[in-house]
Amino acid sequence: MEGLVEAELVDGGLDPSASISARIELAVARLRSGNPLYDAAMQRTVQARRFPTITGETSRTTAVAGSSRHHVLGDLTFHGVTRQAEGDVTVELADEETLVIEGEHAFDVRDFGVSPPRILALRVHPDVKVRIRVVAERAE
Repeated sequence: MEGLVEAELVDGGLDPSASISARIELAVARLRSGNPLYDAAMQRTVQARRFPTITGETSRTTAVAGSSRHHVLGDLTFHGVTRQAEGDVTVELADEETLVIEGEHAFDVRDFGVSPPRILALRVHPDVKVRIRVVAERAE
C-alpha cells in the first residue's frame, strides 16, 4: 500500500476542525480472502493485470465529536470504475510521528462492473467486506 495522508495537529493531538486528506493505492494482486481457490478466481475476474491498483481518495472528512471517529466521503476506483463511497473510520495518534486509521466497509463488486465469479458449481456473493488499517508516519 502506498499513499499520502495529511492531517493538522494542535497541542499534540488532531485538530478536530480540520479535514484529513488522503490518497491511498493498493495493488490488486495483494488482495487475499484466505481461500486460494477463491483468490485465483477473483484475480481473473477483476482482471488484475489490466487494472492493477485500487485507489481511494478522500474529498471530505468530518470529526465525530467526543470520539476518535471521522466520517469520510471520497472516491474509490476499482476495475477502472470510480464510485463515491462514505463511511466511518477511527483516527488515532499512536505517537508524535505516527497516525493510525482503521475502518471497514462493504462494497457490491457489481457497482464497479465486476460480475462475481463462479467456482465450480458455487456462486460467489457480490458483496465484499473490506477492512483497512493505514499506519502513516510523518515525512519531512
